[in-house]
Parts: sequence; structure tokens; C-alpha cells
Amino acid sequence: MKFGDITQKGYEKKRTRLLGPYVKEQNNEAGPSTGAPSPSTAAQRRAQRRLTREDNRYHSEVRTEAVIQALAMQNRKVPVMPLPSKRTSVNYHGQQRRERQDSSSDDDSVLDEEQLRNFQRGTQARDSGASSSSYSDHGASSPFHGGGGGGGGQPERPRSAQFSNYVIPGNTARNALADVMQAGRHSHHISPQPPDVTNNAKSTRQADRVGRYNQSSVRVNAAGNISGMGDDDAPAHGKVSAKIQQLLNTLKRPKRKPLREYFIDEEEATLEAPSADPNAPKPEGKELIPQPGDPLVCPSGLPRNLEGALQRYGSSSYKANAITVLDANGKPSHNLTYGKLLSRTQKIAYSLLCKVGNKGDPIRSGDRVALVYPNNDPISFICAFYGCIMAGVVPVPVEVPLNKRGGGSNDAGGAGVGFLLGSLSVCWALTSENCYKGLPKTSNGEVVTFRGWPRLNWFITENLSKPSRDWQPPPRQTEDVPAYIEYALNKDGSTVGVTVTRSTMLCHCQTLTVAANYTEGEVMVCVLDFKREVGLWHGILCSVFNGMHVIFIPYSLMKVDPASWMKMVTKYKATVAIVKSRDMHWGLLAQKDHKDVNFSSLRLLLIADGANPWSLTSCDSFLSAFQSKGLRPEAICPCASSSEALTVSIRRPGRTSSSATGRGILSMQGLSFGVVRVDSENSLTSLTLQDCGQVMPGATMVVIKLDGPPQLCKKDEVGELCVSAGYTGFNYWGLQGITQTTFQIQPVLEDGRVQSDRSYVRTGLIGFLGPGGLVFVCGSKEGLMQISGRRHNTDDIIATVLAVEPMKFIYRGRIAVFSIKVLKDERIVIIAEQRPDCTEEESFQWMSRVLQAVDSIHQVGVYCLALVPPNYLPKTPLGGIHLHDTKKKFLEGSLHPANVLMCPHTCVTNLPKPREIHPDVKPSAVHVGNIVQGARMAGAQGRDLGLSEEEMAETSRKQQFLTEILRWRALTTPDHILYTMLNSRNQVAASYTCSQLHKRAEKIGCLLMEKGKLNTGDHVALVFPPGVELVSAFYGCLYVGCVPVTIRPPHPQNVASTLPTVRMIVEVSKSVAILTNSTIIKLLKTKEASAIVDSKTWTNLLDTDDLPKKKLAAVYRAPTPEMICYLDFSVSTTGMLAGIKMSHASATALCQAQKLQCELYPSRDVALCLDPYSGLGFVLWCLSSIFSGHHSILVSPTEVEINPAVWLTAVSQYKVRDTFCSYGVMELCTRGLGTSTVSLKTKGVNLSCVRACCVIAEERPRILLTTSFTKLFASLGLSPRAVSTSFGCRVNVGICLQGASCPETTTVYVDMRALRNDRVTLVEKGSPHSLCVLESGKLLPGVKVAIANPETKGQCADSHLGEIWVSSPHNANGYFTIYGDDSLHHEHFDSQLATGDIHTSYARTGFLGFIRRTELTQSDGERHDAIFVVGGLDETIMLRGMRYHPIDIEMTVQRSHRKICECAVFTWTNLLVVVVELEGHENEALDLVPLVTNVVLEEHYLIVGVVVVVDPGVIPINSRGEKQRMHLRDGFLADQLDPIYVAYNM
Repeated sequence: MKFGDITQKGYEKKRTRLLGPYVKEQNNEAGPSTGAPSPSTAAQRRAQRRLTREDNRYHSEVRTEAVIQALAMQNRKVPVMPLPSKRTSVNYHGQQRRERQDSSSDDDSVLDEEQLRNFQRGTQARDSGASSSSYSDHGASSPFHGGGGGGGGQPERPRSAQFSNYVIPGNTARNALADVMQAGRHSHHISPQPPDVTNNAKSTRQADRVGRYNQSSVRVNAAGNISGMGDDDAPAHGKVSAKIQQLLNTLKRPKRKPLREYFIDEEEATLEAPSADPNAPKPEGKELIPQPGDPLVCPSGLPRNLEGALQRYGSSSYKANAITVLDANGKPSHNLTYGKLLSRTQKIAYSLLCKVGNKGDPIRSGDRVALVYPNNDPISFICAFYGCIMAGVVPVPVEVPLNKRGGGSNDAGGAGVGFLLGSLSVCWALTSENCYKGLPKTSNGEVVTFRGWPRLNWFITENLSKPSRDWQPPPRQTEDVPAYIEYALNKDGSTVGVTVTRSTMLCHCQTLTVAANYTEGEVMVCVLDFKREVGLWHGILCSVFNGMHVIFIPYSLMKVDPASWMKMVTKYKATVAIVKSRDMHWGLLAQKDHKDVNFSSLRLLLIADGANPWSLTSCDSFLSAFQSKGLRPEAICPCASSSEALTVSIRRPGRTSSSATGRGILSMQGLSFGVVRVDSENSLTSLTLQDCGQVMPGATMVVIKLDGPPQLCKKDEVGELCVSAGYTGFNYWGLQGITQTTFQIQPVLEDGRVQSDRSYVRTGLIGFLGPGGLVFVCGSKEGLMQISGRRHNTDDIIATVLAVEPMKFIYRGRIAVFSIKVLKDERIVIIAEQRPDCTEEESFQWMSRVLQAVDSIHQVGVYCLALVPPNYLPKTPLGGIHLHDTKKKFLEGSLHPANVLMCPHTCVTNLPKPREIHPDVKPSAVHVGNIVQGARMAGAQGRDLGLSEEEMAETSRKQQFLTEILRWRALTTPDHILYTMLNSRNQVAASYTCSQLHKRAEKIGCLLMEKGKLNTGDHVALVFPPGVELVSAFYGCLYVGCVPVTIRPPHPQNVASTLPTVRMIVEVSKSVAILTNSTIIKLLKTKEASAIVDSKTWTNLLDTDDLPKKKLAAVYRAPTPEMICYLDFSVSTTGMLAGIKMSHASATALCQAQKLQCELYPSRDVALCLDPYSGLGFVLWCLSSIFSGHHSILVSPTEVEINPAVWLTAVSQYKVRDTFCSYGVMELCTRGLGTSTVSLKTKGVNLSCVRACCVIAEERPRILLTTSFTKLFASLGLSPRAVSTSFGCRVNVGICLQGASCPETTTVYVDMRALRNDRVTLVEKGSPHSLCVLESGKLLPGVKVAIANPETKGQCADSHLGEIWVSSPHNANGYFTIYGDDSLHHEHFDSQLATGDIHTSYARTGFLGFIRRTELTQSDGERHDAIFVVGGLDETIMLRGMRYHPIDIEMTVQRSHRKICECAVFTWTNLLVVVVELEGHENEALDLVPLVTNVVLEEHYLIVGVVVVVDPGVIPINSRGEKQRMHLRDGFLADQLDPIYVAYNM
């Protein structure tokens, strides 16, 4: 390894060589000057250049040059990354908002340029806070409520308008998407919208989802399904598609080979971390032996202890100054002599032991007390500290809590300190009078209890009475009791207390005195926090131990006058100054003060953060600037310290030998693998390190491995530094477990033997030991990120980030870098504060350059790069970035960034290997394999219809036509009530007896024949609201031989988007007449409706409110039951409009199966609350009552929107045993009655009568909703066993239905990872990756199902997921197609299995599911086979060879953040697009992007390509409550969603 300084000449040569090519290019590009700038512009440019040149913190010439070269290489010419799309209202002008800053301000950020110009011009600027602007949450409690328009007190407006005036971080550049959205919004009134096939309910939740953007047209495919704007492989148009193509191009660019492309996800399956690189450098040196420091030889005249020192100097030098504090104007106006210090200390010690106890909670020796003093009052603090030491009380210095809540934006971590105080049993807090006055009080004048803090008694340590003459401090206790407790932060952000004993404190003072060569009467200038670490050890303890005079510079003054410490060194001829590298950096910038500075008296310039590798540049720059002012090179002394081991090392002042200091140029790649390798001077990825001095006197140091047992490192290996000395911390208070692993380390040799009996303390610093006992630190464990087997340090990443032209875009020193664990590996997150005048394009370009720079220099990808508004990151008490709080806010989604760039495609290289499909394996081979393994084939059937063949023939003759059954009932039981319709007030709105319905149907039949002039077999569209009119119109059609088609009427509030759907179904069904009422006819003829569909084009409108008086001559009887009874049209979740033909035989067979399953008889009351237009809902509403004769109580879902209690009240009132509803109704009740169950109970609502409450659905059961519903209404007597679901589809609308006497519903937990591979593996409840699936009701009588492989058509075993095939007498008779093309009829309605039950004819449902045999017994004595529906086959997403169900991903995403109220996913060109609805402020939109990306990666092993954040109500939902994902996709690709934010993940 090479030691000794690199010369300035060497640096210049290297710089010229590296920058040569770029300088020429720049000169050529610049061209001739177009004219001289104005004098003011030139001055500004000079100031900016000077600022940029000299802003050297976290900066090295080598790093900047490396970044320039890396970026130049990257720019040959990679595809440009797509800009995120942001709604205009999310953009902001940072200058419009200023926030009052707290006096405790930014620890690390650079000073404002304006201030610097003032320094450089010679004027003084006064500003109590950081230079950056800020903003506050809309309506949140904040010092600032004004700003760019729009106050918090205005009434609620539509979402996009509500936030249009709200100033939110971002920029002023308007993106392409925003322009398109704006144009789209204006065009809504002009062009007619394509049909909406989603919804027309009135609820805000659902009605909001209509008309938000132009729905795609309904689709028509060869099967007669109606289709829309285009399929996946159609060429994409529009800006969003272009951006996605741009993203795909970017992702295709060649990347470096990942460590290991894939790993296999085993069946028991946990993700493995990628294996180590076989070419990684390995340590080659000998095993390190412990390195001792010089013996500790204390000078003879030192005091015996700190109390003795205080007594000595307080008596003999009582007029000598102990402390001087500068005021806000930089004047040394506050002084404390040693005499005053001694007398005030004695008063405090006396009061603590003798006075305080009178108030109830006495203080005894050994008790812990909190010291709460502001950063500008070291005088009160030192008196209280030594008062406690003298009284034998243990002081715990903490920061002043800045607000009532604690842990706020200016008080990050306050709750952690409070927890520490609680665990220390602290009851008393000492403070100064001024500080006490500033603390928030309750109404009765007591200090509030801060969040997370214990209740404290407050004691003011000023104006105390003298101790009585005979009072003496208590005798000196044993030396191993605690002297004071210093708080520290663990890597996980928790606050711990490090105990320092009396003997430790004394030994530390002696060691520092010898190492720093302190003598009595020296003057020390201290800029650091005096309450902890280096500031406390030197400024409070060593200074008194040696009788020194300390000048404290408050931090608020440093912000205004950064040269104040240098002026004090000059004024007081100080021999010692204790600073951080940032103070030297700031001092360099204040150039106007340089001429008055004189450092000739300074023998020790202690750099407290010398362990930071990047402090080297500050030291070198400071020395070169001030060597002419008397600063000696040997005076610069970096030191290394830690909360646990206290001082680790100090470079000795005044050293002369060449081996007393050293520096080395190391390979950063070698360091990332944990080995020390010397690099060449001109390497782009080298790190120049300086030493932090030698091992301390009397101490011994070792280096141990970072992972595993504490094994000694080799000489060329990087590890954790450990110290064994008499001055290290004793333990973490009250935490015995981590104390042993931190404070009592016994290093072991390679063979596992313990090296010696000596125990060591971990320092948390990472480094190695050089020759001559020199200590080199290259990072800290806190900043260590272990990514794919390599280690990176946050400080190194920050240095690279800052080398990418940061002055234009972000604030220096306001950067947080940390790692988060995603998918079993750590991922790098960079968060920076962006400048207010930085546009979206500029910041995005800068972000992409940062990604390239980090990738080139560190060979590691950045997972997430986020920019937040100025002065927005959580702060530590001294104003630095509170890293743990920043990380916590990021992970919980409360950081509110202004820009986010996620790069999961680049970073995540440890995804499971894609599933391989084997097309050569035929179904017969699989079948043989199943037989050999003894696997049970997946098939089940409902019970028999229970009739003999003669009875069946007789029954079918009597009951083959519903019209004949209705006529028979009208004759035999004319007054039996079949239907009762209720309104929202639970009043009877209409009712039909058998006779009334029959007569009404006859009149409607007359209307069709006379006015409509219809023929037998004509199709008639029935457009009615849910009610009894629909039923009578249906039978009116059947009475004259017409084929009815039920259609949902257009929504009066949403005609534009719902009317085209009506039009399309009328046309597709070939209806020759429209049967409706006068209200809807008026609606169709309104001006608004005519603008969309010309009212003259509606064919044959027939009004049922105007019926003829004549009687129908004869009721039509179809010649055969196989003729069409009715057509059923419905829209699938993929946007397909499919019509099915139902024959008379199928309709009556379905009613017969239902009657048997649900035990429906004329004496029964059945309540229905669902949509009556298609599927099983239509059958229950219009057919079942006629067939079975039971009384149907009808409640329209629109009435439930008006009064959520109407359905359940009716169920209770009529003592209903069986009730049927939809998921939409169940959700309305759950949301609307969440707080009303008690009032319903008082009104007498009792649901104990219900034996079957069945949800009619065509999807996987929504188990969360049914469980919530059951739990909510259990208090009203609803039995959990009563709530169940059903299942139907297009080919068979009633496959499963739970009856009152059926076995209980079964629930199973399956492994989601197996499900992706079409396998079914049952797991225990609570298992990782488990999915809860509910049985979809019991198979109806006469129904037979099999599970088949959808590709090969072979019957599956019951351990496999496959398509549900169904055979039953009530299967639909085929699709109704426009062209009469029945080519797909055989494929869908008459399929045979390739293996297994090959003789039965099945219809294919298009749904995936599985069958499991349960322990329950059916009525026939057989064990019950439960059928589980998992999802629609056409909805599944195939990615990486695996099958994903959108609902699973959506549920995962919805759990990731409480502000996500709805979610939908779809794919586009193999990218997964996630659309989330944000129920909150628009400035929270960007919080969701990382959370959504993380959670989908963790739980589904999928990389999200695009995250779209939209307003609530944008995701379209149909009448059954199902998401219309394909319409959403079409709207997204046509730029019609008006998104708040669109993030394109890289």
C-alpha cells in the first residue's frame, strides 16, 4: 500500500489527462461568443462558478472526473427513458411558498447562494433557518397556511378542481399526457361517446365510474361476443403507447451480466440470494494480531477525578473563564467562570438531593434524570451536568422536544428518546428557565406530555438557594456505577442508552488528555453539539478536567456566519478547535472573512467526522487555503469515534515522523468485496483514504469479520473495528442481549479458538489497520448496504450523486441514501431535496444521469431515486437529515416526493426461473401418470333430480312451458301473491297475484300483436327498471311467441355513456321492437339522448303504460320445448358482450333444479335484491316464482343506495328464510350500515330467521366482503353459516347454489406460488403466500362438472388447477351470434374430454377452478366434493410462463397503503400496468409508486412496468360489481384517464 500525500502537481496532471478530451469538445461546441453579458449577469456567473468550484464537501476531483467519463461513455447512445406523466395540478413553483424555519436548522446543507453572495460582497445576511423553501400539507396544522390560491376552508369540489390551486412539489413543465387529457376533457361534449357497458347504478361509488373517459366500444368476436377498439397485438396509437414503447426500448438495452441470471424457486420455496461472484477478490494476508496503542502514562499533575478537577479550578482559578458562548450577533457576551461553575454546581447538587424530594418524587443517588437544554445554552447544561455528577445522580442529556406531538418533521425520533427515558425510569427533567418558558403547556400551565415520553416533573436549575453550611456532597461512590447515559441510534432507528461509568469517564478524560496533549489554561473553540459524543467528551469533560477555556459557537450562528469559529480562533489565540468537515467547508466559502483569519496559535484542529472517507477533501482544501494564514499541516487531526466505544482513534497533534500519518488510493471494487487493494492513481473507481490517527494510548484494537462469529480479519481484509480499553462504554441500559453482542466481544481465530480473554467493544466503524498502528476507516455499519454479495457504503454513493452537476438541481448535503429489503436482497434508495426552480424535465434528466453514474462507478443499480421539495426531509435536532425517519416515511408512504424514478427492471436479477411449458407431453401421458400415482380425477356432480323416468316424463310434459304454468296458477290459485315490490321507505310499491300477472301479460301480448304488428319468433327488447313491470312484459312476449331480451335502461344522470350500450344490445339482438314505459320513452326522446342516438332511429317503441282494452285471443304454445324461450345478454369483465340462447326446456330445468336445491314452495317468502337483467339474477326475478309458486319480495339495488337498511329490514319484517343479493348490495350494506347496527336492533330488525343468504355472482367468491358482512350483522342474529355464494357463467347461468339444507360451506388455503403453475397445494391458515378460497356453493341437482386442462382438454387430477367444464339439462343452447355463425358452438357447448370421462358432452365455462373432496356428507350419503372457482381464464395474465389472477395482485396492492381505495391491473406488451385510485391529496400520489412496486415484487415475484395513480371512481365497474379491466386499458392507452401521475418503472 502506498502512503504519503498525493501532490498538487500530481492531481493537476491527472485532472488534465482525464478532462482533456471533454474540454476540447466543450470548446468546439461553445463556438464564437455572441456578445458580452451585462455586468450584473457576469458577477452572478462568477459567484456561481466560485461557488461550484469551492463547494467541496462530499466531493473529490477523482470522483467528479470519474462521473464525467462514465456519463460520456453511457451517452453513446442509449435509448432515452420516458418521462413520467404528471397532472398539471401536481406541478408547482417552489418560489410561491415559504415556510418559517426553526432556529435549529440544516446540519449538512450548503448555504443559500444569496447568502454566500452577501458574504462575498461583505454584507451580513441574517436568517434563522435554512435557505430552502418548503410547503405544508393542505389543511394540515402548519405554521403556514397561505400560498398560491385555494384555502382549506372552501367547500368540497370535484377532485381535479379541488387541487388545481394547491401548490404541490413538481415543476411547471406540462407533460404530453396532461395536454391530451385537457383536450380530452373539452371534447367530451362534442363527440358522442362509444357505448358504456359497465353500469348505470346511482351510487356515488359506481356512478362515478361512468363517463370518466371514453369507454371503448363493446367488442364482437367470432363467437358472437362483441369486441372493442382492438386487441393486444393491434398497433398502438397515442402518447401513452409511445411512452411504453420507449420504456421497452430502454429495457432492451444491453446491461452488464447479472451475478446470476435466475435461481430455481423450489417447492418448499424461499427465494435464495444470488450466489457470490467466483471471480471476486479474496483476502490473502496473514491473520491480524491485536494492535496495542502506546501505554497510557498520565501526567503527574492531573486531578484524581472530575469532581476534584472542578473543586481545584473552582477554588484556585475561580476567576478564570470556563465557558464563553457567542450570542446571535456573534459577540462573546455570555461567560461562566470556574468559581461560578463550582457554586452553581453545588447549588444544583444540594437542591436535587435536599429540596426536590419535598414535592413527592424524591431524587436519590443513582436515579436517572433528563437534561433538556437548547443547543445555544452550554452554560446551564454544564452546571446541571456537573451538579448531577456531584450529587451521584445519573444525567441523561436529550434534545429539547420541539412540538407537542414529538417526532414531527422538526423533531424526528422524539418518541424514541421518550421510550428510552421511560425505560430508564426517568421522573425528573432539568431545564433552564428560558427553555421551560418555550415548552408547550396545557390549559392549567403544566408542560404537556410529549408523544412517547413518560410523565415528567420539571426542575429549573437557575436562581437556586445556597446549600446549608454543613452540607457536603455525598461521599464518592464506587467507580463502577453509572456516571452518565448517552443516547444513541441503532441501525434500525431505535434509540438506546449507552452507560458510561465513573471509572470509564475518568479513564476517557485521561486518555484524551494524553492523546491530544491538553494542558491547563488552553483555549478551545467548539462548534459541535455539547450534549453527546465528541462535543461532550472534549467540550464538557476534558475541558474541566484540564481547566481549559471553551468558546462555544451556537449552530444557529454558524448558519448565518460560517466563519465565526475561525474568527474566535484568531481573537482568542485558541490552541484547539473542534469542528466537523462541513464547518471547514463552510468556512472556505465565506471568503470575505479570510483576510482577518490567523491560525498560527492553533496546534490541534480536531475533525470530529474524520472517519468519513470524504472528509479528506475538506482537510486538503482547508489546508491549502489557510496554510498562508499560519495553519500547520500537523495541526489537522482527524479522529474516529462511536457511541459505544467512545473515542476510537485520534491523529496526534504536532507529529513529525513520516509514519505518523498516511493515505492510500484503494480500489472501490476491492472494498465492496471486503478486501484492501491498492489502485492506480488514474483509476476512475478509486477511493483515497486518510488515516484517523493511531490506536489510543492504553487501548488495543482488532478488526473482525462483518458477518458471522467475531472472527479476526486478515491484514488486507476490511472488517469492523473493535476496541478494548478502560474508557469504552459499559452497556446498553436494560438491553442485556445486544449488550453482550456489542460490548463483550471475544474475537476468535480461524480455527474457532478464542484469541484471548480480553473482551472488546464493537465500534460500528468499518475499516482496517495500517502499519504503525494507523487506523483507516472506509465506512460505518450504519451506512453499510449489502447488495448481491457486495458491500457499498452510503457515503460513497452520496459522493457519486453529488458529482453529477448537483448545484443546478438539488441541495448539497440534503441527500439520504439507504437500503430496503425487497425480494431477499437489499436495494438502494436515494432521496434528495430538489431546488424549487428545477423543472420536471431537468430533474428527470439529472436522475437518469445519477443512475448511469452509480451503475458505472459502483457496478450496482439504484432501485429508487426520489426528489422531495426543499427543506422537506425529516431533521435531526441539529438540522441534519434524520435517516431512520426518512426511511420510515418512505416505507409507510408518507414522504410525499415530487419526483420518483423506480428501476426494478435493472436491479432485480434474482427472480425465480420462468416456468417451462412442455408442449410435447400429451394428455394421455398425463392421464397414465395420474393413474400410476393413484391421483383422483377432478370431477363432481350434484344430486339426482330424484324422479323416476315416468315421473320425469310426466313432469316435463306439465312443466315444459312457463306460460302454461302461469296460466295454471292463475286458474287454480288466482289470489296467491307472487310478487311484492318495495320502495326505499320499505312500503309496498306494487304487487302481483297470479291472476293479475296473467291478465297484465295478456294485455301486453295484445299490445305487441296490434300496435307492434309482431310475428311469432320476433325478438323484443324489454327496457324496464327493476320491478314487476319487467316480469309482466316478459310473459307478455312469451304469450304471443316473441323472444324477450332484457336490457338495463339508460341512467338518467349518465345518458351519454349508458345509452349507446342499450342501442348496441338492441342492434346485436336483432330486436324488431322495444317494449318499455312512458318515462323511458321520454328519456330516449330528450335533447341530450337525441344528440347521442337519434330518437327517430329507435325501432317500434311500444309503451306499456298505454295498453289496449282487448283480450288476447289465444296463448301461443311453442311446438317443441327446444325452441328459444329468451335471450340473455351480459358483459364480461374483459368487455365482451355475449348473448346466449335459453330454450324453454333449459329454463324449466333450471327452475326445477333451483326448486329442489332451495326447497322453494308456494308457502315460502323469498327476498331478492339484485339486478334482474341477466344470469341467475334474471332467473330468480322473472322465472322462479312462476315455476315454484313462492312469494318473491323484490327490492331494487337503487333503493338500497337511497336507504342501505331497506333490504335487511324487509328480510326481518317478512321473516324471510331464503334471500338472494349481489356483491354490490352487500358492499352498500357493509359500508352504509357500519355504525347503524345498534339503531337497527332497537328498531326490531332480527335476521335470525335467515337460513340462506346467497350472493349471486359469476366470479371467485369475495371472501373479505362476505366475512365483513357476516361479522357486522352477527349482532342482529345473522348466522355465519347462512351467508354463501353461488356460481354461474355464460354457458350455464346456474352451476352452484347454496341451499338451506346443504352441507356447510368449505374454506381452504392454497399456496399462491403453486397456483401460478396450475397446481393446487393446500396449506395451513396463516402460511406465507397462502390464499384463502371459499367454496362457490353446492352443485345444483343434475349438474355434472369436470376439471380439464384448457389447452390439451385432458381431465385433471384434483391437485391441478384447470378449466371448469359443465354438463347439465339447463346448459345454455348456444351463443346468439350476429351472423348466425355457429362454428364455435361445438367448441364451447359440445366438448368432449380427451382423457377421463370421454363420453359426456360438456360446455366449457371459461373459468379456472379445482375440486376437493371434503369430510362433509351429502344427502345421498357420499362424501361431498367442493368446487372452488379461482378466476376467469380470459382474465388471467401470463407472465414469465406463470398464470396470475388480477384479483390476487389487486388485493396485494390495496393492502400496501391505506389511501388506495381501489386497484386494477392489466398487461400491455408484456408490461404489467397497475392502476390505483388514490383517496387523498394529489401530493400523496407519488408515495404509492415505490410501495406498489415493492409489494408486487415481494408477494408475486413480478416487476411492475407502469404505475398509474387516478382519482376515486375512475376504474370502471359493471352492474355486478366486477372491474372492467379491458375498458380501463383502452382508456389508458387512449389517454382518457386524466391520471394524477403515471410512473414508468425502468
